[in-house]
Amino acid sequence: MSGFFGSISKTSCVHDIFYGTDYHSHLGTKRAGIVVYSPEKGFQRAIHSLEDGYFRNKFESELNEYSGNQGIGVISDTEPQPILVSTHMGRFAVATVSRIANIAELEERYLKQRRTFSELSHGTINATELVAMLIAEGETVTSGVENVYEHVKGTCSMLILLEDCIVAARDRLGRTPIVIGKKEGAYGVAFESCAFPNLNFELEKFLGPGEIVRITADGCEQLRKPMEEMQVCAFLWVYFGYPPSFYEGVNVDACRFRCGAALARNDTTEADFVAGVPDSGIGHAYGYSSARGVPLMRPYVKYTPTWPRSFMPQSQQMRDLVAKMKLIPNESVIKGKRGIFLDDSIVRGTQLKDNIRDLHLAGMKEVHMRIACPPLTYPCEFLNFSRSRSSMDLATHIAVKELEGTDETDLSEYSDPCNGKYHAMVEQIRRRLGLTTLRYQKLCDLVDAIGLPKEKLCTHCWDGSSHF
Repeated sequence: MSGFFGSISKTSCVHDIFYGTDYHSHLGTKRAGIVVYSPEKGFQRAIHSLEDGYFRNKFESELNEYSGNQGIGVISDTEPQPILVSTHMGRFAVATVSRIANIAELEERYLKQRRTFSELSHGTINATELVAMLIAEGETVTSGVENVYEHVKGTCSMLILLEDCIVAARDRLGRTPIVIGKKEGAYGVAFESCAFPNLNFELEKFLGPGEIVRITADGCEQLRKPMEEMQVCAFLWVYFGYPPSFYEGVNVDACRFRCGAALARNDTTEADFVAGVPDSGIGHAYGYSSARGVPLMRPYVKYTPTWPRSFMPQSQQMRDLVAKMKLIPNESVIKGKRGIFLDDSIVRGTQLKDNIRDLHLAGMKEVHMRIACPPLTYPCEFLNFSRSRSSMDLATHIAVKELEGTDETDLSEYSDPCNGKYHAMVEQIRRRLGLTTLRYQKLCDLVDAIGLPKEKLCTHCWDGSSHF
């Protein structure tokens, strides 16, 4: 995943770019970059790795080197960006939130034209550079973005910094969000609306799917109307979104509260307390506790001063160690008790299995797990999250293989909660994790909690229903 932020102002935008981009740090772990433009200095860009540090540490000491009234920043979980290019339309910088499923096909297209790629990412071409090349094929920036929409299969939202404006373009099917903010003398644009309040921006507008706007310090001009069809990723509300943020006018934490309440309505399990697996499970746990009246407690605490990010170390062994070290069980709360735990999802289940084992070792009598979304059955084809290295890494696929004895299985029956095969799969996952009971959210209840029509949501990872 990735996230971006942009600002254009009648005064300096540098500090807004710095802090606004920093508010997207939960969306990426690999690279971060900012570009600021001024007529005197032109485009000023820096890109740093985040694998051994944080956005703030990497960029704070450089802020005095930048000057300008407009700029963009990005936290990327994939390639180094923003990309800065010179074209027939002039120089511009581009940052993307994207996953290009047909990147190999597009690379071959350009190589046959004897074009070259200068940026590499993880041994292959840089997807954001590819997007910049597609934009540059247009007569205008608008037609260039439409060229991206026409050729890219997958997802691609963009911020484009030109010498006189910022152009924001939301993914053609709106799988990822873009929101516009406004304050006196300035406009902002972001993935996460939670970047706005502390920078004094007021939420002005959610871009629609495929919508393109031109932003200056004086206003926001629509260059392309939104499309009717939308497939915004439902997993944003379940897991990746930051609690104060809004997507399509729906608050993340309020949605999680409703998800937890829905799980509670379908549950009669007796327990001494309810708890959220930190961090994203906490909002779901509040909803569950409120609906059933079971006390909300903290059976373990997340130690963040020195172990803030389990994904930062480059080796899997170290990531597993950090994941273990940062969660400290509280025996006073859990010993001899029955607990219901709320978590956002189960992908592979490796870390969750270790956590459950530690709870049992600390004296927990019963561990009941409630998952805020349905089983992740289909690897995500559209974004860089809720997907694993291969489909067989998913806990659902491991369970189905153990039940069927083969990888070649029609999973449609296993994603239907009314089917006996679904219940057999869930029971297999429960046994492998060492849980007392395990229940998943029904898709219809998740859709109700979000509050948008099912056809406006991408629910592919649960039911395989979405398309390019």
